[in-house]
Amino acid sequence: MIGKSSRTGRTLQYLALAGYLIFLGFPLVWLVSTAFKPPRELVQLHPTLIPNNPTVQNFVQAFTEQELGRAALNSLQVSLASSVLTVLVALPASYALARFRSKLGTVALGWVLLSQLFPFVLLIIPIFLVLRQVGLANTHAGLVLIYVVWALPFALWMLQGFVRNIPRELEEAASVDGASRLQVLRRVVFPLLAPGVVATALFSFISAWNEFFFALVLVKTPELATLPVALARFVGIEGTARLGPLAAGSLLATLPSLIFFAFMQRRLSSGSLAGAVKG
Repeated sequence: MIGKSSRTGRTLQYLALAGYLIFLGFPLVWLVSTAFKPPRELVQLHPTLIPNNPTVQNFVQAFTEQELGRAALNSLQVSLASSVLTVLVALPASYALARFRSKLGTVALGWVLLSQLFPFVLLIIPIFLVLRQVGLANTHAGLVLIYVVWALPFALWMLQGFVRNIPRELEEAASVDGASRLQVLRRVVFPLLAPGVVATALFSFISAWNEFFFALVLVKTPELATLPVALARFVGIEGTARLGPLAAGSLLATLPSLIFFAFMQRRLSSGSLAGAVKG
């Protein structure tokens, strides 16, 4: 009876997992299907999953009409810069919050998390005025600055959790062996934080890559537009969307995030005590 119950439970788990994967994967499959459909198939009464007459014309239109190549390069530059700066700022700050505990640190962490509750609409006008005052409005540098500030609260909260999971005994043992504070951080702490750093970098990159509102309001020059803003131009004033080019552009927009994650995911699954072994 116990074995039969265990098999039934495992079967239900697999069915639930399969249903969840279908739930997540079907929109992407439908996006791929739409991207290769000609205009006539997009408006037919009974749509099909597999295009009857697949075409790449949607991709050609997406690149030629809205300069998606330039927009993708802009998004890549902004996202990479935001990701790197977020990690560089959050890494030492999260270590300080985790190791040097005080009431001030607790209040600071609480305020950092509370700031995430502020709505975008409430902040956009003050942010625009400040950026214009310092000459960073309508620039990628200003956009990177906003993305870093916006990603820092979650990055700090996530990284300080990784730091707290590192036993203090490892740092104390390295100090007893004669290592300085900088050597302890470089040879023991930072290698152990590699999975957390990768997770933070992924979060910062994907949030900056997909962000639309700040990019729409703060950047007005068409040549500086990011990919989400360029994709929004396929939607007309009256809300009518050109589904073919929009689906093709959206499909291409998902590729960098998938490639970046596939490239970095090895570090996510690396051993958590690898740095201690090296030290």
